[in-house]
Amino acid sequence: MSLRALLLLAVLGSAPAAAQVAEAARAAEPARLAAQGLLLALARAGERLVAVGDRGVIVFSDDRGTSWTQSLAVPTQALLTGVCFFDAQHGIAVGHDLVVLTSADAGRSWRRVHFDPAAQGPLLDVWCGSDGHAIAVGAYSTYLTSEDAGASWQERPFHPAAAPVRSAGAARSATPPADADGGGGGFHLNRIVASGAGHLYIAAEAGHLYRSADGGAQWRELPSPYEGSFFGVLPLDGEVVLAYGLRGNLYRSADGGDSWQKLATGTLAMLDGGAPLGSEGAALVGLSGVLLVSRDTGHSFTLVQQADYRGLAAVLALGTHTLVVVGEGGARRIELGAPAQPGASP
Repeated sequence: MSLRALLLLAVLGSAPAAAQVAEAARAAEPARLAAQGLLLALARAGERLVAVGDRGVIVFSDDRGTSWTQSLAVPTQALLTGVCFFDAQHGIAVGHDLVVLTSADAGRSWRRVHFDPAAQGPLLDVWCGSDGHAIAVGAYSTYLTSEDAGASWQERPFHPAAAPVRSAGAARSATPPADADGGGGGFHLNRIVASGAGHLYIAAEAGHLYRSADGGAQWRELPSPYEGSFFGVLPLDGEVVLAYGLRGNLYRSADGGDSWQKLATGTLAMLDGGAPLGSEGAALVGLSGVLLVSRDTGHSFTLVQQADYRGLAAVLALGTHTLVVVGEGGARRIELGAPAQPGASP
């Protein structure tokens, strides 16, 4: 399972004690090795990189991931699972206990604007759109929206339209009852991302994928290629979309998610994060130090196994040959070899 999934199960498996709630409400503590601890999400704030993770730790880098500084004004010790920025200064981070933080100084300091430990479930990701519009998603179909750059939030029911009926043998398309997850509140919504084509996508558990064409006002379930959980969706150029999840499962769509083709990955490790790599590439990361690299718009991938086998949760590309990744071992850069040129000698 993914780093996020393992931590989600740990939280949902037991009710939070009063001591745990109090801990989540306290400010994050300074840590000399903050950038080497567990980090789960990564975002750009202009030229700055910002990563979030365990016990409210937030770190940022102004030298393309070479060195990192801890944000010292973070009013939570909850596990942070998602981060995004509207522009170079204004951003949002989310995490367990439905905590939402906002920053107006490129991630150097943060303010807590939402906190609901009684909900006993985490937020798992957040998307920053235009005009202050933001959406945070999480366990049991938790779905929060903001229209003022994260200053205030409203919880909305998540009721996507069913996928169109497909013929026998085609992709599965069934909407289960709301209590199918056993928690009485819908499926866990693991990741929300935007495409250049103007769509939003949500990757969810139990093989569920959703798409919105109107900024999240309405959602439609997509036909799904398998029944295992999805932990990420990666839109590429045009209508190309990748969806990835458990046991190395990876699928490619050329029509915005209406149909899918399975891709070979060479791994059974859980895939947990992805990013475009240049104009025609993609990079995916996962457990056991798995890194998959494509140079052909996601038609094929090469496994670049990391020697330390530590789980990776998120990735950003700096150009075509440099990646910044976060995960079990904190934040670091990975330098990729230049792709072979056609006709070049071996």
